[in-house]
Amino acid sequence: MSNILAVVEQRDGAIRGVGREVVSAAAAAAQSLGGQAHALVVGGSAPGDAGTLGTFGAEVVKVAAHERLASYAPESYARVVAEVVSAGGYAAVFFGATAQGKDLAPRVAALLDVPLAGDVTEVSAGDGSLVFTRPVYAGKAFATVVSQAPVAVASLRPNVFAPTERQGAGKVETVAVTPSDAATSTVVEFKAAGGDLDVSEASVIVSGGRGMKGPEHWHLLEAVRDAIGADVAALGASRAVVDAGWRPHGEQVGQTGKTVSPKLYMAMAISGAIQHLAGMRTSQTIVAVNKDPDAPIFGVADYGIVGDAFEVLPRLAEEIRKLKAQG
Repeated sequence: MSNILAVVEQRDGAIRGVGREVVSAAAAAAQSLGGQAHALVVGGSAPGDAGTLGTFGAEVVKVAAHERLASYAPESYARVVAEVVSAGGYAAVFFGATAQGKDLAPRVAALLDVPLAGDVTEVSAGDGSLVFTRPVYAGKAFATVVSQAPVAVASLRPNVFAPTERQGAGKVETVAVTPSDAATSTVVEFKAAGGDLDVSEASVIVSGGRGMKGPEHWHLLEAVRDAIGADVAALGASRAVVDAGWRPHGEQVGQTGKTVSPKLYMAMAISGAIQHLAGMRTSQTIVAVNKDPDAPIFGVADYGIVGDAFEVLPRLAEEIRKLKAQG
């Protein structure tokens, strides 16, 4: 069987955006193998929009609901997913490379006794097998991995695989589950750094570095973010900024922070250390502003401005507001 299972995350009873990306990627890969894409949602109850996953390519939407699964429980979630994969005879199972996905995917791979392709940025099919492309060596190179395991397990980087709508609706099925009493850990509470959009889900990221000289100047970045729209744009920060206590860790982009792939990444007063580049170099378009013409960030930028961020940012916010006012 060449069907692929997409594990879809929900939060507060609603499907997360990355879930639609994973389903679309699974649908495209399954089509190449001559199979179907199915979706699996695990949680305390069935999300009201579970059926909409059919429009993104899921022929069947499986819902594994139980009150003891209302909060993410690593062992229980992993066992549920592994059992569904084994019972369905799936050729592959895809996760989103989110905080939860990065924790869950290796657990499922271990239960299935197969390897994991993590943080994948491209999926294709060749000679009946799935081929994954993923960055290695802090993003300096890309590895091509051919899965020869009975079940290919992969986590897909968010904002890389565009959700594609299709005709039709998926059939919703309920999966009977009994969470294990042997589970040793569960997430009892989520605490967000704030009400702002998370950098891992944003289409646009306005990121600041040590060159901003202090947290009191962050309002310049906020003005650009607000001009673009806080519903699609998020604030980011370099490691130096977070280590200095200027911004919360949830905004850190880089090898020791979050790996992002937005449509637009704006690096303001960021020199471009290798650990930062590892977290954002796969962005679709990169715009950099730095006073140093030899800053490494310009090596990966699509557009660069050699100048003072304190002068560029207000002008940038003003021009964006003008463009939006024109409709």
